[in-house]
Amino acid sequence: MAGACSQNAPPDVQGEVEDALLTVRAAEGDEDAFAALMQCHAPALIRLATRLLGNRSEAEDAVQEAFINAWRRLPEFHNRSSFGTWMYRITTNRCLNVLRARKPVATLEAAGDPPAPEHSASPARIAEARDAVRELREALDLLSVEQRACWVLRELDGQSYEFIADAVGISQEAVRARVFRARRCLTQAMGAWR
Repeated sequence: MAGACSQNAPPDVQGEVEDALLTVRAAEGDEDAFAALMQCHAPALIRLATRLLGNRSEAEDAVQEAFINAWRRLPEFHNRSSFGTWMYRITTNRCLNVLRARKPVATLEAAGDPPAPEHSASPARIAEARDAVRELREALDLLSVEQRACWVLRELDGQSYEFIADAVGISQEAVRARVFRARRCLTQAMGAWR
């Protein structure tokens, strides 16, 4: 299953075949096969959910709920897409629901501090970097839930427009429009940092 779990590499044919076989076995009730799929795909899904929600704990909960939903709906899965793409769609939708249920203004403390800087960084540079991260979080909160999802999938996860369209369940043109609007909004909000 090494090919199926290469999270940092593009999916290969071997990995897709292994995923497809595990998915068929899991749909037949094989809990071990589903556990293998979870182990393989969970790290990427948690990264995605953390980027969308800005909170690791909420992200883990969302991914867990996505896997529970997937297990229940697995007999309905007919390999129209890969298992990974299907899980991206389920996880993205779960995160969108969480974001929609939030109060209009999300707390910035929930996202946590940026990683510790190197020892060679000056206090002024550290403060500047923290301010930039804080302002980026605030700017991301200005985006609609759908814009944020498309922007995160494109800019932070590096996904193709086709993949995002499939994962979010909209057309590629709609994805391009949302990414464009998100970029424009973020550029305006972060104008002082250029």
